[in-house]
Amino acid sequence: MAVAVKPKVRAKEYKPDYPIDWCPGCGDFGIVNAIHQALARLEIPRHKVAVFGGIGCSGKAQYYVNTYGIHTLHGRPVPFAIGTRLANPELYTLIVSGDGDSLGIGAGHFVAAGRRNVNLTYILFDNEVYGLTKGQAAPTLPLGLRTKAMAMENIQGAVNGLMLACATGYTWIGRGYAYNIKQLVDLLVQAIEHPGLAFLDVLQPCPTYNNLHTKEWFAGEDVGHPRLYDLQEEGYDPVIPEDADKALMEEKMLQFYRKANEWGDRIPTGVFLVNRNVSTFEERLAERFPAYKAVAPAKQPLADEDGTTLADLTPIFQEHLV
Repeated sequence: MAVAVKPKVRAKEYKPDYPIDWCPGCGDFGIVNAIHQALARLEIPRHKVAVFGGIGCSGKAQYYVNTYGIHTLHGRPVPFAIGTRLANPELYTLIVSGDGDSLGIGAGHFVAAGRRNVNLTYILFDNEVYGLTKGQAAPTLPLGLRTKAMAMENIQGAVNGLMLACATGYTWIGRGYAYNIKQLVDLLVQAIEHPGLAFLDVLQPCPTYNNLHTKEWFAGEDVGHPRLYDLQEEGYDPVIPEDADKALMEEKMLQFYRKANEWGDRIPTGVFLVNRNVSTFEERLAERFPAYKAVAPAKQPLADEDGTTLADLTPIFQEHLV
């Protein structure tokens, strides 16, 4: 008897049927390509994926993933994504956001998300500049550097996204490179599968405005060796197990601190931290409200079989009667 074989989901199923439009050579192409491949590898149905974007060049990414896509306000994809995920716990929820969108105007939401540890994936498009508004310094550009679009050197210090994510409670932290698609797909798969809040910082050249950290710079043409290296290939273990004691936690955090602050002639990529010792926000909700998953808003009927709404607004109107 022949056994039916499930057809393999291909990345093209997650691609739009219209052109993807960014500047030639932009790292955004690699990131979106990796998202397509990661979703295909996980074989997630398109109707079970929602991608939330903010403002900036990265804010177009959700248009280029053939799933549900939500274009939010500047710096606000996080609260939209969290609300959606909590309303529908079965939805795979991804955030695509630039360094300015996330660590500038959206920094408060970035921090609040870490405290909750909601089960979603945060993908940071990290090119150090505000590409959509002509190359101003973004929060990840180091102090004293000057790109070709800037009149003077950057007068502000840089935000270390990895350190901020760790300090505020993200339970999976990784870094990839937009031109290393193979590694980036592997990292995205791990981030999406992680039960909790995952943060993936993706380094990417901006060929239009960032003439400092270019494809050639990351390749290490000026130092004679590639700057980027894979932590896992060097035996780095990022996992904090569920039963970790205080001593092990401190050891792992010190290890993370050293690698998260390594920058220059050698830059680590890969998985920096996997903290299995923290409950998710959904688990906390279910503990406080045992019926949470069964009565989540997405599971509630909106209308009867005739299409008549089941919402009763009478109590709200009664409160405002004069």
